[in-house]
Amino acid sequence: MASSVTAPLERQFGQVPGLQQMTSTSSDGSSVITLQFNLSLNIDVAEQEVQQSINASGTFLPPDLPTPPLYSKTNPADTPILTLALTSQDLPLSKVEDLADTRLAPKISQLPASAWSASAAARKPAVRIQANPTALASYGLNLEDLRSTLIAANVNQAKGNFDGPHQAYQIGANDQFAIQRRLRSAGVAFKNGAPVKLSDVAAVVDDAENIRQAAWMNDVPAVIVNIQRQPGANIISVVDSHQTARRSSPLRCDFGSRQHPHV
Repeated sequence: MASSVTAPLERQFGQVPGLQQMTSTSSDGSSVITLQFNLSLNIDVAEQEVQQSINASGTFLPPDLPTPPLYSKTNPADTPILTLALTSQDLPLSKVEDLADTRLAPKISQLPASAWSASAAARKPAVRIQANPTALASYGLNLEDLRSTLIAANVNQAKGNFDGPHQAYQIGANDQFAIQRRLRSAGVAFKNGAPVKLSDVAAVVDDAENIRQAAWMNDVPAVIVNIQRQPGANIISVVDSHQTARRSSPLRCDFGSRQHPHV
């Protein structure tokens, strides 16, 4: 992350006029860059410059980056004005996290004066492959064979198009494994006249990307969402607008000691 993501972005951000200080933190799968501008510079102008720098850095970033870089106008030293605890008695936390990203976060981002929202101890859904070295060795395979086969089979690329004399159709299918049931039947190799499936040499389970992160709300496992305001925004107004947004969400949100079972 430091060399392939953080460094190209820092080179572009360093050319932004009015930049006073830049700090960054890189970790496994995450890069956070904090930009501090002169007080005389309008924050909206700085926002436009940052967006242009992100666009210019697109050719220098890895092509397989899951999501494009995101930015927010906020003071990292500020504490969150609102903390939501998302829980469910029926869904796994990875599904709750997915709903928070796809259903709750877009509504929060549309609210005025809401700077950004971030999940603490996020448990993004993923398919985890637990290889069995003994089974691999019995087929004459190793971990590198398994890795290269999965990369070749799990490709997110366009298939192309059908081009005829009168009509043209785009092929929108891709080879990415969306569910673990399909991944279990993926072929790893062909040995002794028969295919070796992934389920023969590994266990495939639905899990989270990072199983070493977790959060609780009153001893109940939860997904914590911290919300910050834009500089100068009224805290009470922002919190009231979030209360309305949560009522249209399919998740149950707990705020402090008050519970809203209708959310």
